[in-house]
Amino acid sequence: MRPKCSLKLYSNFLIANHNRYSGVELARVAPDATLAHDAVNRWLGRADFTSRDLWREVKPLVTISTGYLVCDDTLLDKRYSRENELARLQYSGNAHGLVNGIVLVNLLWTDGTEFVPVDYRFYDKTRDDKTKNDHFCTMLEKAHKRDFTPQYVLMDSWYGSVANLKQINQYGWQWITNLKSNRQVSETKGVYCAISDLNLGNEQLKHVWLKEYGNVIVGKLVATNGDIVYLATNDLTFTNYQDLTDHWHHRWMVEEFHRGIKQTTGIAKCYSIKATSQKAHIFAAFTAFIRLEKRRLKTAVSWYEQKALIVRSATREYLTSA
Repeated sequence: MRPKCSLKLYSNFLIANHNRYSGVELARVAPDATLAHDAVNRWLGRADFTSRDLWREVKPLVTISTGYLVCDDTLLDKRYSRENELARLQYSGNAHGLVNGIVLVNLLWTDGTEFVPVDYRFYDKTRDDKTKNDHFCTMLEKAHKRDFTPQYVLMDSWYGSVANLKQINQYGWQWITNLKSNRQVSETKGVYCAISDLNLGNEQLKHVWLKEYGNVIVGKLVATNGDIVYLATNDLTFTNYQDLTDHWHHRWMVEEFHRGIKQTTGIAKCYSIKATSQKAHIFAAFTAFIRLEKRRLKTAVSWYEQKALIVRSATREYLTSA
């Protein structure tokens, strides 16, 4: 018998709802009054979606011969769900400490306008012995097999290891990353110093040798609050500092994506403790976000405003009839 719950129904529910992302709540609002919350739970427990299904969904939105591939991870906070099968104590930058949660490593494609998640992995070293960098490399390999030729791969210093940079090089791609202040560089063969000790003026670019990697261009980005970010790229054609930072600033789009999918789809708010159900819910959240993004591109209405319109309509109807 065909299940009463479906990916389309569940994803639309994630878009329409604002705070109660449960099977009980879906059963209360479903067009089919016979839908029980047990049917929702069964669907979540039996669904078997993977990142391959995500790629099939987003492939028409992507121009593989251009744009940026941006990698970063994000924590789905599960501090009040101690029995969750996917959750582990993870470091949270927002909390500046350990938080029980699920870590997703995401690969986003963007042309500077679109936000399209093209791949994701669950970070759980206790289960598969894979690091975040292992997942990053796997997703890069998959993107290469899908014939991506991005303008740049963008990632923060966590993913800027020599091994990762060499893998990107191997595919013939160009990359931009920020480097930790103690990364070793050389202007004179065999004489290394921390990049923070390099005689590098603000808005200046320099050709240097990155230890164990090779020739790169580096620059220093000074924020208005005085924080310093050291940028590096294997694109040796850069002569203008502004051009480098203009490309680098597209990395921020993955942060916007993480904030958006959390605030508009309830991706972190599945109440099931089962790993299979959590994974199905997370995939449905990706699907919901893609629907919001498609509509944003078509109508120029933001993800947040799209959700507000649903509530606004219901509120107006209530006020009219009250």
